Amino acid sequence: MPIERLQALDNVEKEIASCIQSAGQALTELSKDKASMKQVESHTSQFLKTLNHVEGELSKHINYLTQVSTGQPHEGSAYGSVKMYKTARHRLEHTRSRLQDLENLKNRALASTVRPTSAQNNP
Repeated sequence: MPIERLQALDNVEKEIASCIQSAGQALTELSKDKASMKQVESHTSQFLKTLNHVEGELSKHINYLTQVSTGQPHEGSAYGSVKMYKTARHRLEHTRSRLQDLENLKNRALASTVRPTSAQNNP
């Protein structure tokens, strides 16, 4: 899946180069003393066609990246599950830490109540 996406982006890059080339050819034709309007229109049409296709492909990739970055489930990604696992793991560690703190407080309280009682029994 990632390789296919990279190949698709590589194709988009090639189409961008083709788009720039079409624009350059149209401008070159316009710069001539006797420009052929048919050639200019042909290059301009090709430029616009390629540009629309590039825009559509880039929109698809942007939508995909938006889904990935927001944690929404999508085909082939474990991002949401991994994020939920890490969050649950963090909560578990925090709960363990808090329980350990409470256990330590309880033990100190018991130790302090046991000492005075022991001291009173040994006069």
